[in-house]
Amino acid sequence: MNSQYIKRAENCLNDEMEAVKELADQLYQEDLAGVIFFCSIGYDLGKIKDAVAKYFDCPVTGCTTAGEIGTRYQKNGIVGISFSSRKFAFHCAGIDDLNNFNLNEAKDLIEDMKKNLKFSSVLDPAKIFTILLIDGLSVKEEEITSSLYRALEGISLIGGSAADNLTFTRTFVFAENEFRTGVASFVLIESKMSFKAYKMQHYQPSDKDMVITEADAAKRIVTEINGGPAAEELAEIIGIPKDELTLEVYSTHPVMLQIGDEWYVRSIQYVNEDDSLTFACAIDSGIPLTVGEGTGLLPSLKKQIDQIRSDFSHIEATIGFDCIHRRLEIFAKGLVDEVENELGKIKFIGFSTYGEQFNSIHVNQTLTCVVIGKP
Repeated sequence: MNSQYIKRAENCLNDEMEAVKELADQLYQEDLAGVIFFCSIGYDLGKIKDAVAKYFDCPVTGCTTAGEIGTRYQKNGIVGISFSSRKFAFHCAGIDDLNNFNLNEAKDLIEDMKKNLKFSSVLDPAKIFTILLIDGLSVKEEEITSSLYRALEGISLIGGSAADNLTFTRTFVFAENEFRTGVASFVLIESKMSFKAYKMQHYQPSDKDMVITEADAAKRIVTEINGGPAAEELAEIIGIPKDELTLEVYSTHPVMLQIGDEWYVRSIQYVNEDDSLTFACAIDSGIPLTVGEGTGLLPSLKKQIDQIRSDFSHIEATIGFDCIHRRLEIFAKGLVDEVENELGKIKFIGFSTYGEQFNSIHVNQTLTCVVIGKP
């Protein structure tokens, strides 16, 4: 399962101290550069924090999930990955004030990190990638992602929005040795090994179009579509009764937005009592949307993983962020075993998210990842 320089681990032990100890035992290396973990919101996070402090003596970051992904899709557990300082260097920073973080703040943060680079003196896209873990209910992913990527001078950025098992109440990021809400953890990773970032999705636009006619952009709430109550109009466009709008329906009938030549999914989180819709991505009045049609999650995944395997002669590990809507579709369609088999081919470790980041864009219903290995 593990390589000489990267180790992955997972378990679903109920006791927090035992779960982290088991994780630490499996991730142990004499020369740890850093550790990233993803854990269930069901744990006592104070006990997880204490256990991390006890069992790890290196930079550690992580967040809560809507399910963890290791060799299998799991819930109510913890997964993690560790890196050897012989091949990697970690630079971690917490972003505390998401509301006021901007391009200038991002530039200052990156400049501070540049001063402490160990393997090079410049931001080299061939030697550095970055990971962002952010509160999945903060409604600030777009601003933070865009600001950081603009300051990164072409360095790859991938990430995931922390989750809370679909309760949509509070999500937590482990930054600066604490679990906190309303924050992000940004990690710049220097690597002496080759790597490449990927974005995967399996939807294309249909001929079912609509226009958002009223929305609260700050809260990502759409109140009107095509001049009528949002939920009613969406249900009519999809062709189902309004009371059948569920997360599973959003997973299989997502709405899409065109940006340039690319189409991006704009996932719906839930219907509100007033028939408005809460989205997981930026949304605003006047935006045209289209219902997406699936091209087949499994065939698409196989094709994309075949491409990854052709890009690398050997894969050490893949860190990935997979939308909760994809997980729901995988389970609803009975694809779990086959998807786990495909992800195993790229040595995947990650979690089910409330949103994904890829370079400058915050996306939904997508799998973003960085693959590390030999060309």
